Amino acid sequence: MLECVPEETVSHTTGKINPAKTCQPIGAMYAALGIHGCLPHSHGSQGCCAYHRMHLTRHFRDPVIASSSSFTEGASVFGGAANLKTSIKNVFTIYNPEVMAVHTTCLSETIGDDIPNILKQAEIPEGKVVIHANTPSYAGSHITGFSNMCKAMVSYLAQSDGVVKKEQANVLPGFVNPGDMREIRRIVSSLGIKLIMFPDTSGVLDSPLTSRYQMYPEGGATVAEIRDSGNSEVTLALGAFASHDAADILQEKCGVTGIPLKLPIGLKATDDFIMALKDWFGVEVPGALTLERGQVIDTLIDTHFHYQGKTVAIFGDPDHVIAMTEFALSMGLIPKYLLTGTPGKEFEATLNKMLEEAGIQESRVKADGDLFDLHQWIREEKVDLMIGTTYGKYISRAEDIPLVRFGFPILDRAVHPLMSVVGYRGCLRLIEQISNALLERRDRDALDEDFELVL
Repeated sequence: MLECVPEETVSHTTGKINPAKTCQPIGAMYAALGIHGCLPHSHGSQGCCAYHRMHLTRHFRDPVIASSSSFTEGASVFGGAANLKTSIKNVFTIYNPEVMAVHTTCLSETIGDDIPNILKQAEIPEGKVVIHANTPSYAGSHITGFSNMCKAMVSYLAQSDGVVKKEQANVLPGFVNPGDMREIRRIVSSLGIKLIMFPDTSGVLDSPLTSRYQMYPEGGATVAEIRDSGNSEVTLALGAFASHDAADILQEKCGVTGIPLKLPIGLKATDDFIMALKDWFGVEVPGALTLERGQVIDTLIDTHFHYQGKTVAIFGDPDHVIAMTEFALSMGLIPKYLLTGTPGKEFEATLNKMLEEAGIQESRVKADGDLFDLHQWIREEKVDLMIGTTYGKYISRAEDIPLVRFGFPILDRAVHPLMSVVGYRGCLRLIEQISNALLERRDRDALDEDFELVL
């Protein structure tokens, strides 16, 4: 396909060429796995469910479980109500989860299955819970699906006792890796604040290998915790696209104040996250976090000449691109091309304002774009570095540009889901990856007389 990219600019207003996203049910399935004892359920064909499981498994390198309504021709014509009712009965009888999280597919959405009404008629065992989210694959992206399932958690489960709020915080972490969720929990705990985080895939998709198989690992937010989130004082919603809608519903339903923040990727976003908690609860920032922040600043000073003034293309999920762009600017990089496959005007408005405040002109920003767009831009004017998902490796190779893998999915490198990019520790990891990618390129291109030992 890359050989077919024309030299002249091609404008395509319909369809996607080499998408920079995947479909809603994948995000919904991932969010559902962040509930303890939950079995995600795909209301559609077995093929859809198998693809979604496979894609998540390849990124996390951990087995992803899910059940399916197993649509055939009959359900495709007459609707899937009977399939879903039977599925609910079978799932609780055979697999016995605490929660069954139903998400729709394009097939069931096109038919028009009324999921809430079907659930009212289904046989749900006492003490068990079924929630649902509408996630048509032909709209939005996996981030939209993740957001919709988070909204379902709040709508179905969160409750308020109607009394004085508890001195505790909710954190909606956004579509991040289990390693990032662990780091967010560590930061909040170090401040001495009681935390309810949902969804939470730490301990689920990064569980250790033991001699005993657990279908439902020990990790994940419990139903009791999600219910109690309605009694918290405040909700920190990390990422506008993945978390803000659920926080808004929680505020409207239970009166929990929502604070919208960026993902805590980079120095400023991490500062904002910690200061929001500090200011709300009146706690002191521990010396350990102050030390980590100082190490980041020291490292930025020590390494700035590796990347200062270099141009970069950043692509992937919108919340990741927004936070990474802010950090790139603080590093002295010049964001040249910024692209996400997820639709949303807020993406372009946020980044254009950020670039304008930094005095950077002639950058291109696009929501609901694809990697064909990005490749055309790079053909017109190259950048020094690319930061994004595995799917950028083809452009990276074709145009001979270093690629720092970041975001979801990363299918061709290992250990990424375990290693955090949030918080101050995440800053250090990103600085290391960016610096070393550019230094590796410098070594590779150096003439013999310029091949230095110390860089």
